[in-house]
Formats: sequence, C-alpha cells, structure tokens
Amino acid sequence: MSNMINSLSNMRLLDDLARKETFIHRIHPLIKLLTTVVYLTVVVSFERYEIIGLLPFIFYPILIFAFAELPVAPILKMILLIEPFIIGIGILNPLFDQSKVLFGGIAISKGWVTFLSILIKCSLTVTASILLIATTGMDRFAAALRMLKIPKIFVLQLLLTYRYISVLIEEVSRMIRAYSLRAPGQKGLKWSAWGSFAGQILLRTFERAERVYQAMNLRGFTGEYYTGDIAKLSFKDLAYFAGWSLFFIIARIYNIPVLIGSLFTGVI
Repeated sequence: MSNMINSLSNMRLLDDLARKETFIHRIHPLIKLLTTVVYLTVVVSFERYEIIGLLPFIFYPILIFAFAELPVAPILKMILLIEPFIIGIGILNPLFDQSKVLFGGIAISKGWVTFLSILIKCSLTVTASILLIATTGMDRFAAALRMLKIPKIFVLQLLLTYRYISVLIEEVSRMIRAYSLRAPGQKGLKWSAWGSFAGQILLRTFERAERVYQAMNLRGFTGEYYTGDIAKLSFKDLAYFAGWSLFFIIARIYNIPVLIGSLFTGVI
C-alpha cells in the first residue's frame, strides 16, 4: 500500500513542480519537447562500448535541476524505481560478450563495458524524460504534441490515461485500507483473497470510469481536450533550442573528455 501511495504522491509532485515559474518553466513546451528529443536521439546513438563520450551529457539534467529549482531527492527516487528494469536489460551482456578490452591499463570484459554504457544511456534518457514532465506538465506537453500534428486521439488517450492512473491508485489504496481494517495484524493480502480482490478492482474501475466520463460530459466534453492558450515562440525559446542542440551535436562528434585530458597532458 505504501508503494501505491508513493506512486500517487510522485504523480502529484510532478504536477506541482510543473506549476513553478522559473526560466526553464517559461520556455515554450514545444521547444522543451524538441530539445529533449534531440538529447535522447544523440544519447542513444552512441556505440555500445562508449562510456567516456557520454559524460558531457550529464550536464544537461544537472543544469535543468539547477535552473528549474527542482528537488533532487524525490526525482532521484523515481529514477531509482526504474533502475532495476534497466539492470535487467543489460545484466546478461557480461555473459554473452566476454572478450577483453584495456580500460585504464586494466583488462575488463567488454560485456561489463556494454552493461555500464546501457545503464548510463537509460539513466540519462529516463532522467531527461522525467525532467521534461516536471518542467512542462502533462497539459502543456500534450499541447506540444498537437503542435507536432500528433493525432488528437492519441494525445487524448495519453492525457486520460495519465489522469486516470491516479484515480485508479486511489481506488486500490482505499480497498487495501478497508481490507487491512478488517484483518488487523495481517501483513498483505492472503492468496485466497486475491481472486475476489482483483475482481472488485475491475468492477470498481468500470464504475469509476463511467462516473468520470459522465462528469466530463456534464462539463461539456466533446472529444477535444483543451490545454489552454500557449504563448508564441520567442527568440529566447529558439536560442535555447539552438544552444542545447549545438552542444549535443558537438559532444557527439568530438569526445570532449578525451580532448580536455589531452590538453592537460600536453598531447594537443
């Protein structure tokens, strides 16, 4: 139950953070979306054995955290929740790729290098995606998708799913709380109760969805989700996109950490 409450609080936290009024929050949502897409594309384009070249891309989330005045600990907790899935994706690489490579004068299995590269790439992309929602909000994010001519049915499904997840979590939390009050001292649900519990969740989900839909119709819902007025693009927005895109491309073409190391060692 605590996990569900934490998930609900995380969703509400992202909505609260999106209401801030910082420099990053005032950037046009379309620009932030495109910047994030460029960032994700460049990060995943690195080869599987690349680690050092990925290090400059850590500066992007760090600066977003700083300029958007976002709390680090709660967002890191969200990222850590996804880390086990990332580890599960790459943990088998050391078994399949056991050829050796010299790293700092030490022979290391290429499988471990690949695993670390996957871990860094996935962590960076997940962090950038969370920061996009935390500084934009789902409504403005949806507006940016519509500006890119994404079909409104897909955008509507995304918004309704995002909103209904919190409603579903509240419903499940209420059921678990009621079960706990009727079975004091018992940890979790008995196996024999899972069947009826899942059935009740399904029935309550249908009933709640119907009530939500009726409430939307009473408020004039016609199939179009209005996200409010979005300001026009400004020079500041274009400069933001151009600056970050230029940095990403340069960091992709040139291995900046190696160049800096060469300067300090006098090789260049």
